[in-house]
Amino acid sequence: MTNALLPKNPKVYAGYLVVRIITFVFMLVVVARSAVHLFSPDGGAESIAGIDTSVAGGNNIIALFHQWGAIQLLLVGLMLVLFFAYKGLTPLIILFLCLDAPMRALAGQMGAVESTRTPPGEALNWPVFFALLILFAVSLISKRSRKGQAN
Repeated sequence: MTNALLPKNPKVYAGYLVVRIITFVFMLVVVARSAVHLFSPDGGAESIAGIDTSVAGGNNIIALFHQWGAIQLLLVGLMLVLFFAYKGLTPLIILFLCLDAPMRALAGQMGAVESTRTPPGEALNWPVFFALLILFAVSLISKRSRKGQAN
């Protein structure tokens, strides 16, 4: 498994193209989510997550959402650079995308957020985790070359 996560030649991905396409789509969703947090007037805190920002300290909540979006955008930007420059790191990138859900769940256990509705990130957290876990498993499967099968 270590060789699949940190291949000797990180420029080559021996798996299936569909895995890379689906991974790219997931990263585009992360870009969109990050952009919403960074650029929407309330950072998505009230308009999307249902967090009351009219309370004392509401501007701090909004500021934290904006900062969260900025950090997410930087990280997915780095992932996209790695994704295109080092195709062989695809399984590692998927693994890190996959770890997002359990880390959010852990953070949620440390301090619950009070909101008027279930934020999309929370509602989709576990379904996306399991989808990415399956994608990760598939990303570890190498295509067999036709020449290798003929010998």
